[in-house]
Amino acid sequence: MLPWVVRRTRLPLLSLRCVDCRSESATTGEGRFRVNANAKWLGVWLLVRCVSCDRTSKLTGHERAPVSSFDPAELHGYRVNDPELVAARLLDPLIARRNRFTLDWTGAWRLDAPSARLDEALPVQVEVVFEDPVPVRPERLIAQGLGLSRNEVLRRIKCDIPLRRPTSTGFTFTVMAGE
Repeated sequence: MLPWVVRRTRLPLLSLRCVDCRSESATTGEGRFRVNANAKWLGVWLLVRCVSCDRTSKLTGHERAPVSSFDPAELHGYRVNDPELVAARLLDPLIARRNRFTLDWTGAWRLDAPSARLDEALPVQVEVVFEDPVPVRPERLIAQGLGLSRNEVLRRIKCDIPLRRPTSTGFTFTVMAGE
């Protein structure tokens, strides 16, 4: 079984309307948090920047949460702008839903796959693993990885999930001999 891995190369852009210029794209830039303390309560926001006008906005992470509810390591990560914590919060579907944004993964991922020689013994089974929840259509991913047209992928691939529906979870497929 051949292993394929889908990896994030950078943080995805956010599809989020800017209040100043009405642009639809924002980025986390260097990935910074704003932590505000008020007595025993904390507020934590992830700062994002419009790619068009450079305006900074805040995405709510925690609002008026008791200081005691935070894990000390997590709180330290917010204070030092830990890149892994930035990525975790950005990829958190609850934060995306609360702040009404979606992720634009265009150009933010790559496929690490061993070179496939389709003239070798067929059928060949391949396991695809996602390190991050990158939504991609399996037919496009397989076409890219094998260097086939999408029509040929639909003819020659047997897969355990629908090929035309985006997924961000692992799957396996089998390359069958061409007619």
